[in-house]
Amino acid sequence: MASRFFGEFMGTMVLILMGNGAVANMLLTRSKAEGAGWLAITAGWAFAVMTGVFTAIACGSPDAHLNPAVTLGFAMKTGDFSLLAPFAAAQLLGAMAGAVLVWLNFLPHWKVTPDADTKFACFGTSPAIDSRGPNYFTEALGAFILILVVSAIGSKAAGTLPPGLGPYLVGMLVWAIGISLGGTTGYAINPARDLGPRIMHAILPIPDKGATNWSYAPVPVLGPLAGGALAGLLVKWVGF
Repeated sequence: MASRFFGEFMGTMVLILMGNGAVANMLLTRSKAEGAGWLAITAGWAFAVMTGVFTAIACGSPDAHLNPAVTLGFAMKTGDFSLLAPFAAAQLLGAMAGAVLVWLNFLPHWKVTPDADTKFACFGTSPAIDSRGPNYFTEALGAFILILVVSAIGSKAAGTLPPGLGPYLVGMLVWAIGISLGGTTGYAINPARDLGPRIMHAILPIPDKGATNWSYAPVPVLGPLAGGALAGLLVKWVGF
């Protein structure tokens, strides 16, 4: 379990470093990538998932969930919940560590970026339109599609994947979710991805950082968990 815990920690840390790093790279003032836009951010998150999955596997977690909603989905599918608490803890801690690395990497840019919301976007998600019912639905739907399609990729019907191909396909899936569904809430689809960096935004000494928006925090936590659980039940029922 220690090695699997370490793998989930390291994989999630890399996921957040590369994913939130992409956001910061394209939003913060005087970054050379400033203004690159939504497609670049979604591509950054796709590659972040790929690198995080490879890292988790190499560091001891062949599951490479990196996401409590994924862990819950597979627990619902198998009926084995023994990994849920330790994996969720490792994922949350990894996400917090990744957020600290993002903060350090862009250290001079926080001061010269005037907008507090822009700084927060490099850590946590916010809705384009704050409407909690639709926001919950979007986060649940994104996580549902994530677990459903990941399960389909690994199903017997899809055939045996060539070694090393899986992380690329999962990265492409996350890219597709971001391009198709992500513009409404920022597609956290991962409680650790949002909560860990949100905590660090509240703690870190970021100049003129503004509010952490804790009132919205339950949406990217509970929404993905609900979507993941439903996807796990569907995959169990369908049998793949």
